[in-house]
Amino acid sequence: MLKIAWSEIFAHSLPEGHRFPMAKYDLLPEQLLYEGTITQDNLFAPEPLDEPFILDTHDAGYWHRLRDLQLTPSEVRKTGFPLSEQLVQREVVIMNGTVQASLFALEYGIGMNIAGGTHHAFTDRGEGFCLLNDIAIAANHLLKYKSINKVLVVDLDVHQGNGTAQIFEHEPRVFTFSMHCGHNYPFHKEKSDLDVPLAEGTDDATYLQLLRHHLPRLLDEVQPEFVFFQSGVDVLATDKLGKLGMTIDGCKARDRAVLELCQQNNLPVTVSMGGGYSRQIAHIIEAHANTFRLAQQLFF
Repeated sequence: MLKIAWSEIFAHSLPEGHRFPMAKYDLLPEQLLYEGTITQDNLFAPEPLDEPFILDTHDAGYWHRLRDLQLTPSEVRKTGFPLSEQLVQREVVIMNGTVQASLFALEYGIGMNIAGGTHHAFTDRGEGFCLLNDIAIAANHLLKYKSINKVLVVDLDVHQGNGTAQIFEHEPRVFTFSMHCGHNYPFHKEKSDLDVPLAEGTDDATYLQLLRHHLPRLLDEVQPEFVFFQSGVDVLATDKLGKLGMTIDGCKARDRAVLELCQQNNLPVTVSMGGGYSRQIAHIIEAHANTFRLAQQLFF
């Protein structure tokens, strides 16, 4: 059964001024339930992640200052959110959503988080609407507690997964692959194991050709036992922050390419939603919903 992390805290704990497009965290499950792609049985509400699992990835000093709301004004500005107890609680729930989705993926082949994809969080700081790094926390959980020895991160958000790259810079058991707009945030890029920077306006055909060239080769070379897929839909041409030229159909073809390879190679995969900032919320919901539709179609 497809298991999907979702909690009301994903959308309802955000400050005024940040509710759109974060409304997708409520609208997306509503759409999937309405159309019959999922039922309530597919959804699970994660509890907050226990602190020791956070400290397997993040610097203790940073985490304690974040937990106790003691970040400096400069650190808070870089996150993009005003700091609050509710916001930290939201982040900790999202972290466990991805951890639990990963455990479900070991059982069912795939697990998903309607939130997550917080790839701009570093070991010791947050950036770009990311306070903690769910992909890194979940990957470290599998490496430490579940006998997984090789992880591939496939980050296809329009922005480079700079925090994930930094966290795993010296961890040979995790291979980080980021395909992103080259001239976009973050303006200082970290070094992933493989970075594929894209030109502004990159269209569906060019994007998919590059992805289909790199990803099968990486599966052969890296020989991962588990995949984390950051499936941000800010690659759309309609996205306010994206700068690429992809259509909703192209984004769906991207997701199909990743998920089919995982399914065909018996690779468990955890999917985090990542970014999406199109002016019309319907574009965001449709692009994200396609990811869940494909998961049901391909795995169940």
